[in-house]
Amino acid sequence: MNQELRLRQEALNSISQGVLITDAQRRTTYMNDAFEKITGYPKDELMGGSCAVLQGVETDPETIKELRNALNKGHSFQAEILNYRKNGTPFWNELSITPVRDSEGNLTQFVGVQRDISEQKAATEKIEHLAYYDPLTDLPNRRLFMDRLNHAFSSSQRSSREGAVLFIDLDNFKGINDTFGHNVGDFVIQQTAKRLESCMRVGDTIARLGGDEFVVVLEALSEQRFEAAKQVSVIGKKILTVLSQPYQLNKQEWHGTSSIGAVLFSDHEESAEELLKRADIAMFRSKNAGHNMLTFFNHEMQNVLLERATIEREMRAALESRQFLLYYQIQVDSMHHILGAEALIRWQHPLRGLLSPAHFIPSAEEVGLILPIGQWVMETACIQLKAWEQRVLTHDLVLSVNVSANEFRQADFVEQVKTLLQRYDINPRLLKLELTESVLLESIDETIILMNALKRIGVSFSLDDFGTGYSSLQYLKRLPIDQLKIDQIFVHNIATDISDKVIVRTIVVMAQSLNIKVIAEGVETEEQQQLLLDSGCTQYQGYLFGKPMPIEQFEELLKQGEKR
Repeated sequence: MNQELRLRQEALNSISQGVLITDAQRRTTYMNDAFEKITGYPKDELMGGSCAVLQGVETDPETIKELRNALNKGHSFQAEILNYRKNGTPFWNELSITPVRDSEGNLTQFVGVQRDISEQKAATEKIEHLAYYDPLTDLPNRRLFMDRLNHAFSSSQRSSREGAVLFIDLDNFKGINDTFGHNVGDFVIQQTAKRLESCMRVGDTIARLGGDEFVVVLEALSEQRFEAAKQVSVIGKKILTVLSQPYQLNKQEWHGTSSIGAVLFSDHEESAEELLKRADIAMFRSKNAGHNMLTFFNHEMQNVLLERATIEREMRAALESRQFLLYYQIQVDSMHHILGAEALIRWQHPLRGLLSPAHFIPSAEEVGLILPIGQWVMETACIQLKAWEQRVLTHDLVLSVNVSANEFRQADFVEQVKTLLQRYDINPRLLKLELTESVLLESIDETIILMNALKRIGVSFSLDDFGTGYSSLQYLKRLPIDQLKIDQIFVHNIATDISDKVIVRTIVVMAQSLNIKVIAEGVETEEQQQLLLDSGCTQYQGYLFGKPMPIEQFEELLKQGEKR
């Protein structure tokens, strides 16, 4: 019998699970080696005593109550319970207790088997945490945010108090990653999260949706909508102030701003997704208005966004189905000799008819379609130049093409132009790129490098809308400009406004001193042309000579000019 008992004990000691046996009064009569290892309690310390010593301050009292009730009734019990080792460290215990009865049915013992599942529990909790929290900032993610927003809806309905959603986006954050790297960008995001948390009241929720986008739910605002809006404004201004404080990036400081969109809610008429969408719309209105501000949503914003989305969809279709056209406006000298033309894009919309650039170029800039549209314009212009080169009448015509800031700032813009010139075997002197002052004066040194690279292959430049922006002689003398284009606002009133006449004369004299040619746009009358000529301007573009027109009409105009 002793041999059999010894074999049983050896078998129990060989398993990795902790085994503890008590008598009917739950006094310990046996524990195996694994139980001692898991709990840290030596056998002689627990023998004859209770296992209640494994319980601690965070052990769930309801689970303990269920355990006692089951054992008092002689029932089995299973649960996951937080216990404590002898040294005070907690561990998660998967516990299973089974009652043992004699042949007459009397309760004689309880056999408990336990397994340390702390690592498994921690891994599960980590997975669950990652499902609801952003790993970079440890803020709630979109999934948890939407759950809390729905909860805020219910609270608002019960209390009749207003709530609000704020959509927060860091301005020009892309520059951080591009300049300093993504590690520094992550640091800024983490610091932003901490700053936002410092602005929140108890009960408010802040979450990170991804990138540099954060959202906030403000609950329990005033029952009066106007007062609630004032409360949101106070919190929003606090956020703007905190986020505009400099960030210390290694040995440099970065000064950033943010744009905030806000929308109020007091009922559940809109879905959580719709509210978030409206706050996003309002945030973009803040960005378009100049950054570092708070804007409330209204339906006008939504209508603008819907219209923009429609235009974007239609523009993509226009690119695929070749709805865009190039119109050409003639450029002449004082003797009416034809110098060339400016290529001007038009959109032959299937429903709205022929649209000028003012109706779609701003939207193309906003939605990122200006690049493929610009590429189409440049290639179409090159194809036309090649066709002109093959005819005596048009062999020497120069074609001007407008280039946007986004196009010009592409890393491979110079290579794009070179490739087209080579593909169509065009004389580069016949291609003129029209840039505005705002394009040229942004990153002036980089601008000069790009322009010189194109000048070396023969491409020329015209400075469009000259005089309407920040015209600096210091910059102008450094830029490799071939031509200044006097804006039509000065030409329009040149016959009646002495100031415009003086401005035109000043531009011409300045250009001549810098050895830069001058052309005036918007010339509509012979009187305007004569006054321009008297001021020294000898090249013109405008309705007096011809409106922008399709290529067939333009070439017919050239033939008529040749006959004259």
